This record gives sequence, structure tokens and C-alpha cells, in this order.
Amino acid sequence: MLQMLLMMLQECLFFLGYVTGKSEFPQPLSRGEEAEHIRRMEQGDESARQELITHNLRLVSHIARKYQVPGYGQDDLISIGVIGLIKAVNSFKSAAGTSLGTYAARCIENEILMTLRASRKRQRDVSLSDPIGTDGEGNDITFMDILGTDQDELEETVMRRVTLEKVHRVLALLPSRERLVLELRYGLADGKMHPQHEIASMLGISRSYV
Repeated sequence: MLQMLLMMLQECLFFLGYVTGKSEFPQPLSRGEEAEHIRRMEQGDESARQELITHNLRLVSHIARKYQVPGYGQDDLISIGVIGLIKAVNSFKSAAGTSLGTYAARCIENEILMTLRASRKRQRDVSLSDPIGTDGEGNDITFMDILGTDQDELEETVMRRVTLEKVHRVLALLPSRERLVLELRYGLADGKMHPQHEIASMLGISRSYV
């Protein structure tokens, strides 16, 4: 899984470099050219796959212009759309009967919409340092001031809770046994950090696997 993510990152960086270094995107392939490139890609031709991505960058730009996401410029949205395009080409199956353009457009929009939803969620977030009023001398009063707890202690508690929530979300993406190994090793399951040999014995696997 990690190797797949690294490969995706490398590809994104390559095509984002292409996007930022070009004033115009290449023209789309004709139907015949696209069909031939898809055939070659499905036979393992890496250059054909990259050509399909490159010649659909104009589609990314067209879709990105339809959206406005707070905190993101058009170049940012194009960059996000490129990630969706790469995912689309990587997972496209001609046997499904859907054209690559239709499938890619859906994936590009999904990627941008996920960013839009995340942006809206962040807008609703409240920071402990946000001012909620002023005192008698005109100084800002924050949530941190009225909670009556040491600032560093409170901030650390909140950060731990937020970090733990993120960890659990990521763990949910792992296979069950790998998730259980991490939960036991770092005390996420029962609050106790179990040693490698104990986990190996519990699950019937080698210490090297742990």
C-alpha cells in the first residue's frame, strides 16, 4: 500500500510539473488514437498510459474552472484534478462500456468535490485561540481564557484527541491483521503497549512480521 502511494505521489509531481511548466495543454486524442492507446495500456504499455493522462489534462482544466473552493486558486484545483485524472486512467477498464472521457470527468470532479467539502468543514471549525469578545481593557478574550485550564495542557489534550481520531481513520484502511498488530503494539486497543513477542504469540505470527 505504501509503495502504491509513493508511486502515485511521484506521478502527481511529474504531471503537476508538466501543468505548471506549460502555457497550453495538448489537444485531446482522436477516438481512434485514444482506443489504440487504451489497448496498449491494457497490455502493459506504460508510455501509452502516460499519453492518455497528458492528453486529458485539458479536460482537468475545463472542469476545474467550474468550481470555486475557498483558499484554493485555479492552479490548485487543476493540481487536485490531475490526481483524479491519474486515478481514473489507472483504474479504467474498457470492458465496462464507459468512455474514458466520461469516466475521467467523474473522477476529476469527485476529487475536487472532496476538497470543497473539506474546505467547508474547516470553515466551521472553531479554534481555541479564536477571539469571542473583549475584557474591560479592550483585550481579546478567547475560548482558551474562559476554559480555566492551563493553556499548554489544554492544547496538548486537544491535539492528542485530534491526532488519535486521525490515526483511527487511517487504521481503518488497513487489513484487519495489520491493524490489530499496530493497535496492540502502540496500546490503541486496550491502553497497553504489548511487546513484539507477545503479539507474535497472540496472533501466531513471527516477531519479524510484527
